[in-house]
Amino acid sequence: MAHTFTPSSLSPRAGRLNLDSLAAIEARMELAACLQLAALHGMEEGICNHFSATVPGHDDLFFVNPFGYAFEEITASHLLVCDFAGNVIDGDGTPEATAFYIHAQLHQCQPRIKAAFHTHMPNATALCLLQGPPLLWLGQTALKFYGRTAVDEAYNGLALDNREGQRIAAALGDADILFLKNHGVMVAAPNIAEAWDDLYYLERAAEVQLKAMASGQPLKPIEPAVAQLAYEQMREGDPASARAHLDSAMRRLRGLGSRFDQ
Repeated sequence: MAHTFTPSSLSPRAGRLNLDSLAAIEARMELAACLQLAALHGMEEGICNHFSATVPGHDDLFFVNPFGYAFEEITASHLLVCDFAGNVIDGDGTPEATAFYIHAQLHQCQPRIKAAFHTHMPNATALCLLQGPPLLWLGQTALKFYGRTAVDEAYNGLALDNREGQRIAAALGDADILFLKNHGVMVAAPNIAEAWDDLYYLERAAEVQLKAMASGQPLKPIEPAVAQLAYEQMREGDPASARAHLDSAMRRLRGLGSRFDQ
């Protein structure tokens, strides 16, 4: 299911670009932690899914996990630094092909996106296989995403060129969550902590919705005005809550003996 990517060149220019700033080191650790956390919660799929984050101070460069490693194996030092032209600026290995073509175009076409997490996590992906709107406004957790989702109905096979990455970036538009029908989900965020927070709660909301649907009982939607109010209440505190959530999750990883920061 994964395809290798042939970079334009391998350019060991990390020293000249100051890729070892404190902010860059912290971003590396956080992104590696998110990859391991996704594995811990069963959100990965083999070696095929991918997370990226722009390099602090270098909006034309992004961190991405290398091809051939499961999420649980990734540590900060494994992460690659790529540019939008297909050069691996720093790190050993290459990204998986679809990882490069999707994430390079997302970050280039939408500079607001500083972190982009793509998974085939089971519950949210299951919603992508259904006709009609994927996420329904039934429960409080789902309302975190009220008005923040978009749906890509046009599954075109693997993203093996820039055109498909550009199409996905356009389908996302101003939304933060993109349901790729017949495929999986993309979470886009202004920072790594909010990307993790959204990824985690999106999968929880999808899981609860599927359980409710499986009951065979009528579903009880929330009135739009109440949904909007709850969304506004949650979003007001989301940045601080997301930061606390990721900090807590990273402490949990350390408690489990993870070396994600190595």
